[in-house]
Amino acid sequence: MPIDCLQLVKMNSDIEAAKEHFGKILKEQLERVETMKASAGWTDYAKLDKLIIGIVGGDGIGPFICKHAESILRELLKDEIASGKVEIRTIDGLTIENRAKQLKAIPDDVLTELKKCHVILKGPTTTPKKGDGWPNIESANVAMRRELDLFANVRPVRIPEQSIDWTFYRENTEGAYVLGSRGVDVNEDISIDFCVATAQGTERIIRLAFEHARKTGVNKVTVVTKANVIKKTDGRFLSTAERVAKDYPEVKWDDWFIDIMTAKLIDPYRRAEFKVMVLPNLYGDIITDEAAQIQGGVGTAGSANIGSRYAMFEAIHGSAPRMVDEGRAQYADPSSIIKAAAMLLNHVGFVDKAKRLEMALDLCAQFEKKVKITGRSDGATGEEYGKYVLRTVERKDLEQAWNAAKGA
Repeated sequence: MPIDCLQLVKMNSDIEAAKEHFGKILKEQLERVETMKASAGWTDYAKLDKLIIGIVGGDGIGPFICKHAESILRELLKDEIASGKVEIRTIDGLTIENRAKQLKAIPDDVLTELKKCHVILKGPTTTPKKGDGWPNIESANVAMRRELDLFANVRPVRIPEQSIDWTFYRENTEGAYVLGSRGVDVNEDISIDFCVATAQGTERIIRLAFEHARKTGVNKVTVVTKANVIKKTDGRFLSTAERVAKDYPEVKWDDWFIDIMTAKLIDPYRRAEFKVMVLPNLYGDIITDEAAQIQGGVGTAGSANIGSRYAMFEAIHGSAPRMVDEGRAQYADPSSIIKAAAMLLNHVGFVDKAKRLEMALDLCAQFEKKVKITGRSDGATGEEYGKYVLRTVERKDLEQAWNAAKGA
């Protein structure tokens, strides 16, 4: 049917409103590019008079599992805390109830406290979804990554007995997620979402992955996109990798499309060949959950969110409100947040303490398994498991036991 005059007027009005909305987004993103260009450089933790670690419980099972990781951190850093070199602060207010009340992903007073810290250990937070009764506020994670410019989401997955040692570098401040709540319903028939890739944002995540590969001696990077279909944003990601790779001639690299990559991670004949993987935001979220499941579940994997000034470390799973509703929160597995605590220690320079904690987690979860956690009353509580990990960290024969288990 031909479009009548009233329909044409309405269509033009809808288009103009969408263009205005998109124009505001473009202006914000161009301003963000200028901010990235003016970055002041990386924080040198060794030069700080006092390192401030913020502990954010979050929602649901978050406060339950966070307290076990905090206890381990306090024990491992007791000498540094006593001497005043390290301070651990509790930051409240990042609950879904408070965020919904203030209609903000991160309330202003909470953000102020976060910015007083150098590094943050954060429990999971609830992101509202359509129909759940909460207002449509942005993900606290997405907001925190943007506000603190935490551009690199780093997720390691290790399964020694399968020769799997993966490190994923997921871009954290661009892609589909950064504008995920900024799409537009053009009219009752059409909705549009946005994806963004900048030269600066793309280069810094890819360069960080190549730096890690060179620094660790792994010397292998895999770039994951869907550049054969998503030709502008993913195309920029891949072409940037081609350019950056020239600065690292000793690092071998290849590229895979995201769909076949998800298959190859479960291919026992190929998956051990992958080492360092770098990829845009959405793909990184999906594939790291798959990788964590291969390791033993999302409850076993920690995550680092790295920026030049701030860093935040977290469990990769959600807040599990069902466990709370069913009275099972005390049985939640704290492995993921404890792994995040180990990554935090390593990032700020306590490399030996981090290594011991990671070995203890391996020994407890993959080899000895003396304390079993199931998420229910037929298994250990999170507190019991946390104490098991701490006892293992303190074992004098830890490295010997880990090496023996790994070689078995």
